[in-house]
Amino acid sequence: MKVDRIHHVAVCVSNLDAALEFYCSVMGFTLDERRPDFGIAGCWLNTGSNQLHLIELDDETPGGARHLAFQVDDLDAWSTHLAAHGVEVRPLRYFPGAGRQVFLQDPSGNAIELNQPDR
Repeated sequence: MKVDRIHHVAVCVSNLDAALEFYCSVMGFTLDERRPDFGIAGCWLNTGSNQLHLIELDDETPGGARHLAFQVDDLDAWSTHLAAHGVEVRPLRYFPGAGRQVFLQDPSGNAIELNQPDR
């Protein structure tokens, strides 16, 4: 028995519409219409074989050391793309073995890491 992969990551957002705009229009995710009605505002988003669940809650405080990490193939292109959308990108110092990394925030303040693995 083993864990094969991450099925999904769920994050709390303070404004679902702003989060959808960011994750779909800027980050390129697609909306998954199969989400059941859980009685709370939210959505499921797909990217590749991964899924991101957004949950709209007013009383959650995002940010801190908690973050989502997405593997990318061209960190420079992503940094340029994000800057063109007004998203502030903070590069991290390079650590051998950890790949190249930048950090940014979604509209609710959730921390996101983009990681381009070492080749």
